[in-house]
Parts: sequence; structure tokens; C-alpha cells
Amino acid sequence: MAFVDGQNLYHGARRAFGHRDQHLHIVCLAHAVCQPRGWRLLQTRYYTGLPSHRISPEWHRFWSAELRRWQAQGVQVYSRPLRYRRRTVLDESGRPRVAVVGEEKGIDVRISLDVIQMAIDCEFDVALLLSQDQDFVELARDVRSVAQRQGRWIKMASAYPAPSGATAERGVDKTDWIPIDRATYDACLVRFGER
Repeated sequence: MAFVDGQNLYHGARRAFGHRDQHLHIVCLAHAVCQPRGWRLLQTRYYTGLPSHRISPEWHRFWSAELRRWQAQGVQVYSRPLRYRRRTVLDESGRPRVAVVGEEKGIDVRISLDVIQMAIDCEFDVALLLSQDQDFVELARDVRSVAQRQGRWIKMASAYPAPSGATAERGVDKTDWIPIDRATYDACLVRFGER
């Protein structure tokens, strides 16, 4: 079962490969991670904060269209509105300025609740997180505890975009780390007209 931390994956790909405004075939990426390991992908679940149509209409349209496209592909989608706060950030010249910044609230909790419930219900043997968020360390421990109580094997893995040769990139602690290289990631980008 693949659990995609949408904003974490998006920003990870932007940092690792410079991608912006990407149209990703999320099921393709989940398969690309699972297939070489002999894992049969049962379901892909995507979780994200959704930008406000009033504050960021362009990004709201972009993400809304992506979520509808993924739902049509059979992806289970969970979204919540971003919350906005004023923050001091540095501009391109290094001077501080005040900006309105969107923040996700509750996405990590929703992912964790779904993973734990599905582990308890024996719905998977491998929980694949597409995320580098260290908040999931506790989740990995809890899944291991569920496996011990049930007397069965459950693997937790985290997959994340990583430039080739990068040693600083890391997955979620207490999980198996699976770096996603640029060629694999780019092979799952949707080209114009394929939507």
C-alpha cells in the first residue's frame, strides 16, 4: 500500500531535480518503486493540503485538477485546506520581508491514522511512504508494535526523490530508505496531451 505525502514529495522533487509545475502519474511512481522489489501494489493513497482559491487561485486550480485526475485513476485522495499565516522570510537579496505562507495541518495525522488502521486490519504487508518527513518515525514504531502483537511481518519503507550521488538525502528513520533517481521520477511525469 502506497501512502503519498503529497506536499513533501512535491517539494522533495523540486529540491532534488528542480521540478516545478509537474504533472505526475502517481500510480506509475508507486509501481516504479514497488516493482523492482517484488511488491504487488494494492492501492495508492494521496494526501495533501489544498491551496485556497482566494489566496492562490492558480495553485488551487492546479492541485484540484491533479487530485481529480488521480481519483479517476483509482487513487484514494485526501485533502484539507491549507492554513495561512504571516511569516518573515528572506527575499532574493537576503532582506527580511513579511509573506503569507500556507501550512498543512492534519495531513501527517491522517496518514498515520490510515496506516495504523490498515495495519490492524491486515490490509498490507508493506506500507510504502512517499515522504521524508521525520514526524513518521513514531508511526514506524507503532506499525512494528502492531506486527508484533499480530505475530506477522510488516515492512515500513520510505521513498523519496534524491539526486544521484546525494548522501545527505535520507528517508524516514526506522524505515527502509528507497531513493528515487531522476530517471525513474521523470519517467512518471505526464507529458502534455497525455492527461
